[in-house]
Amino acid sequence: MVHEYLDWLEQTSWAAAIRQSLWMYPALEIVHILGIVVLVGSAFLFDLRLLGLSTNLPLVRLSEFLLSWSRRGLILVVPSGLLLFITNARTLGLDPTFWLKIVLLIVTGLNALVFHRLFFKGKIEPGESPQLPLQSKVHALASILLWIAVITCGRLLAY
Repeated sequence: MVHEYLDWLEQTSWAAAIRQSLWMYPALEIVHILGIVVLVGSAFLFDLRLLGLSTNLPLVRLSEFLLSWSRRGLILVVPSGLLLFITNARTLGLDPTFWLKIVLLIVTGLNALVFHRLFFKGKIEPGESPQLPLQSKVHALASILLWIAVITCGRLLAY
């Protein structure tokens, strides 16, 4: 059943058009990489601030600025990633590295959700430079390590 679905995805007109085009696959890869840079770069900078670097920068304002860019990066990463996936759905869909990447993405998202809902949102006033609890640093370090693992899995898929 899964094999048939993956085969169907790979045979869609969109997947065929991307594979047959001289420029579409490379363009999608570029969009995907740019999205990763914006998403993960913004997240990394915020995480570094949580770990105690650049404490002169107000946390709430920095968060609003950087995380808005992370969301923009996500808007680039998700559609481009899905389109890249359908061009080689069967191979990727059966690759344990791909599924590890997906699980790591889910854990990364849950880590961010838990941090922002339980430890950050509404707990820190704008302009305040609070002493952050240890949990904030744990979430930041986990975020950095998880993103490195996600990117590593993504690169390993190319080989």
